[in-house]
Amino acid sequence: MPTHSANPPAPASHTGTVKLGLTQFACVESPEANRAKQMALIEQAAAQGANIVCTQELFTSLYFCQGEDHRFFDYAEPIPGPSTEAMQALAKKHGIVIVGSLFERRAQGLYHNTAVVIDADGSLMGLYRKMHIPDDPHYYEKFYFTPGDTGFRVWDTAFGTIGVLVCWDQWFPEAARLTALQGAQILFYPTAIGWHPDEKAEYGDAQHDSWEVMQRSHAIANGCFVGAANRIGLEHVNDPDGKPYSESGIEFWGQSFVASPDGQVMQRASTDSEEVMVVDCDLSRVEFSRTHWPFLRDRRIDAYEPITKRFID
Repeated sequence: MPTHSANPPAPASHTGTVKLGLTQFACVESPEANRAKQMALIEQAAAQGANIVCTQELFTSLYFCQGEDHRFFDYAEPIPGPSTEAMQALAKKHGIVIVGSLFERRAQGLYHNTAVVIDADGSLMGLYRKMHIPDDPHYYEKFYFTPGDTGFRVWDTAFGTIGVLVCWDQWFPEAARLTALQGAQILFYPTAIGWHPDEKAEYGDAQHDSWEVMQRSHAIANGCFVGAANRIGLEHVNDPDGKPYSESGIEFWGQSFVASPDGQVMQRASTDSEEVMVVDCDLSRVEFSRTHWPFLRDRRIDAYEPITKRFID
């Protein structure tokens, strides 16, 4: 277990404007093609001036968790590995920070849904392993992913102090809070979320609104920027007999977005187009927000011990 001093140094308080980049695209069956596409989009973001670029969740593959199938463990890769090395080369080439989401093969029989953080010199700063693992219809992640053991982390990168959480983590205010309390100025959420097409007419608007509002609330409650990168496209994943695990598939709703510390959406991508989005984020707004809406100051930490219980009788 890592050790911590009683009073660890506070992370640097970066100021000035950072250009935050998000990418979204439709994945195909070939991991090599997906990796090449993602690297090309990172290059585009760098050409547009991005300082930090975040990918969508599990960018090297289709969203294979639509079914439980041992074949799909072959998609996993070690860290460092081919995707990490490709991102490190681009980070060093362009002097950018990259947050990349991967299916990690940690050891035989041990796999994680993992995000890596690469600094602007190409160094691998560390990784975050997804803590909350869903098990919903055609989101059968518990079959594939061991819950993360990294805890909630921040990284003092060349362009800002950032925290990274992954998809299902975005529904838990505790995760955002614990990351922000370590000094995160930006929270990134690599994501793969969409509609079941046969439910879209009835529930679609509410599902998307809930997803976005939840993350905007993290920005407000913690006085930080939030960047969520989601995939697009209608995906069908087939079983060994060539039949789809879900007849309707999953229609990923895109709409990657950046929210400011007051919760406003600064920019939102489309539902169905490949996009590279670069947004100017003035990090001085973090301090402004946290002093004018002093939620961190007014927390009653003496009264929160029951939050660690599963249920309060």
